[in-house]
Amino acid sequence: MKDKFDREITYLRVSVTDRCNLRCKYCMPPEGIEKKDHQDLLSLEQIYNIIKVSTKIGIKKIRFTGGEPLVRLGLPKLIKDVSQLEDIKEITLTTNGILLSKYIKELKEAGLNRVNISLDTLKPDRYKDITRGGDFNKVMEGIKAAQEYDMKPIKINAVLMKGFNDDEIEDFAKLTLEQDIIVRFIELMPFGERYSWTKDKYLSNSRVLESVKNLEEIDYDKGSPSRYYKIKGAKGKIGLINPISRHFCNTCNRIRLTADGNIKPCLHSDLEIDMKKYLGSEEEIYKGLLEAVNRKPFQHHINEEGYDPIKRDMNRIGG
Repeated sequence: MKDKFDREITYLRVSVTDRCNLRCKYCMPPEGIEKKDHQDLLSLEQIYNIIKVSTKIGIKKIRFTGGEPLVRLGLPKLIKDVSQLEDIKEITLTTNGILLSKYIKELKEAGLNRVNISLDTLKPDRYKDITRGGDFNKVMEGIKAAQEYDMKPIKINAVLMKGFNDDEIEDFAKLTLEQDIIVRFIELMPFGERYSWTKDKYLSNSRVLESVKNLEEIDYDKGSPSRYYKIKGAKGKIGLINPISRHFCNTCNRIRLTADGNIKPCLHSDLEIDMKKYLGSEEEIYKGLLEAVNRKPFQHHINEEGYDPIKRDMNRIGG
């Protein structure tokens, strides 16, 4: 199905929880989040029903996110059920990797196709600092497990932050020399309560192009937010996601479902469609999804003067 700007909407990102086992400084306040009552969150059955109906508007790819999706009990069963929907062609997961080695076998058997792993630094002490206590070694175990279970291409997502990891750009790039992985640098975006923490740490991804030698741009999927590059002779790739310096709204093909049951047609807008009021039947769910697609704006405004950050923090949207 196309939106009113002639973009084909084929991708649904589904947050199964807003809880996380880390407290990353750009994503969540130090005290964590206010716990929602169970009835305020969608059940896995409700999530499945929304995904099932979403295929009728052309959704072909599902990404499960959080918070940290692997803290949601029953996720492998949901993945297995979704994998049996004929029109779903790809199921992926974005995770911080802490629990990945524990669940990778079950996820693979359930039908998960591949994983994106969030990792903002290759230095254990920095990792512990930015995540407020995270164990770097567990993430490394998770990456190794994903490789052993052939979750290819494995993507490592690194949020670029001035004064924190901008001296590690070349180290991240070197990971692609001998390994068939994709390292993606993501520009830091302003969200909710974390805006005051992030506003002085933004760094354009042009720094990556300046820092990494022998980079050549390669073909990329126009529906993807990444522009892809390769170091000459490398096995893997480097991706740049530039939502601020070079936004990709004109090719955006996605909508997002939050854990508390709202569809966000645009990540950087407070506009949300409450799907809980549409859960009475498949016909009603279809109406809600149709409204979400039809109300999708042409572009965000985060790179414009006077932009007001949206109210939700990233963990309550879905990474």
